[in-house]
Amino acid sequence: MYRLLSSVTARAAATTGPAWSGGRRGAHGRPGLPVMSLGWAGGLGLGLGLALGAKLAVGLRGAVPTQSPADPEAVGAEEPHEQTLGPWSPHTPALPAARGFSRAIESSRDLLHRIKVRAQRTPGRRLPRKTSRFPTARPRVDALGVAQVAAEDEVGAPGIVIGVSVDGKEVWSEGLGYADVENRVPCKPETVMRIASISKSLTMVALAKLWEAGKLDLDLPVQHYVPEFPEKEYEGEKVSVTTRLLISHLSGIRHYEKDMKKVKEEKAYKTMKMMKGVMPSDQEKELKEKGGKNHEKSDSPKAKAEQENEVRCRHSKPGSQFLYSTFGYTLLAAIVERASGYKYLDYMQKIFHDLDMLTTVQEENEPVIYNRARFYVYNKKKRLVNTPYVDNSYKWAGGGFLSTVGDLLKFGNAMLYGYQVGLFKNSNENLLPGYLKPETMVMMWTPVPNTEMSWDKEGKYAMAWGVVEKKQTYGSCRKQRHYASHTGGAVGASSVLLVLPEELDPEAINNKVPPRGIIVSIICNMQSVGLNSTALKIALEFDKDRADLS
Repeated sequence: MYRLLSSVTARAAATTGPAWSGGRRGAHGRPGLPVMSLGWAGGLGLGLGLALGAKLAVGLRGAVPTQSPADPEAVGAEEPHEQTLGPWSPHTPALPAARGFSRAIESSRDLLHRIKVRAQRTPGRRLPRKTSRFPTARPRVDALGVAQVAAEDEVGAPGIVIGVSVDGKEVWSEGLGYADVENRVPCKPETVMRIASISKSLTMVALAKLWEAGKLDLDLPVQHYVPEFPEKEYEGEKVSVTTRLLISHLSGIRHYEKDMKKVKEEKAYKTMKMMKGVMPSDQEKELKEKGGKNHEKSDSPKAKAEQENEVRCRHSKPGSQFLYSTFGYTLLAAIVERASGYKYLDYMQKIFHDLDMLTTVQEENEPVIYNRARFYVYNKKKRLVNTPYVDNSYKWAGGGFLSTVGDLLKFGNAMLYGYQVGLFKNSNENLLPGYLKPETMVMMWTPVPNTEMSWDKEGKYAMAWGVVEKKQTYGSCRKQRHYASHTGGAVGASSVLLVLPEELDPEAINNKVPPRGIIVSIICNMQSVGLNSTALKIALEFDKDRADLS
């Protein structure tokens, strides 16, 4: 009876929460003990009554004759038993998957967990042991247990969220790990994270809509829309930067420069070169000293030639060389504003509304954005730390939006629908038009010469998308599928959106409607995590299950 009473009072304490602890302690009371009061005594009486009632019910139930199997109500019935909770796992339960994709989901979970396992094997990082050398020291064992949990949480990607859709229907979305490690907030499908360079694909939709409306000419110099952008020269020759070149990273505009020393040296050298001959020699000498030690030796012809070559190598003639640049998309945002007559963010919010992407917003620090994750990075000692504050307002168009996997799936399906709807028009005239016209989508997903796709060497860059074309060199050998994707990397974040279209047979599409294919979106709150190959493997797993179902 004492054990039964203890279990009942323990359950009551768990149910009532803080009320059992009293929320305070007296002058001589110990923390955590209940305050003796009439309410406490009443609760004890209630608990005793429940215990006696439960005991009596068990006794009476044991006296009732067991029903025979012939009784319809007894068939399939089981004796009630207390459910035990299994070990808690830091990932949220998945949505009910579509029938037939359970194998693909399990395989995909394994692929996602490998991202964390790979990071756990980082050289020089040792996890504390679970057991203590002093087994009798209970507080020491508890401390080690906490340290073990913390160590396991602080390796790999802290949190990952994945979403998969098949033929336009979301069949799986799940969060693994933590959106906020410190406060133990698990990831879930609604978790909002930085999508980084996938923002470029969103900006491309704005440019495409303006192009379809005749408000934007992709091949006019950008000065036609942004006159204040200075004219450019390359090796003494005037060159033209167009919107089309900016979209495909062929404009010659540089990307981020990670070496700040080089940035300062280059800036000082350019300033000195512009002002040389205008200022007195003593001022010129002072400027050289500010430019750094390397520029103190810049009087020699050899040093000057090396500096000029270094500057030239980091820039290229427009149209001649692929040079990935987020800064180029900041200029494209200005073009969107001038061509549309709206502020860039206002125009993008209209697009998000049309696409039903209701959780996609520009990243700002002040607004309260529900379900926003925290972002992490590893320091030099391989310890997980919070990322420093960053202001992404300068690159909203190229890498500054926040979103969820659900919104990215909607976006991917809208693009795939527009790409395929032209094939279905002859068989189904009642189909609605795509958000972008088929010819626009074909243009966007056609690889551009002289480009490259850094996240998959098999492909090339198109217009704000990386594209791998269908290819098979030898019979009964590797077959390369056609797909489009874009990855993202930002401070404390990595992302990917991959679209794997179905290989459609024009003669067998009578009973089908677009979009037909697999969309995979993955976001995580750790930077420099390669996700494209994982997304492609997951897409192929779901494509395999779909083929088995058909």
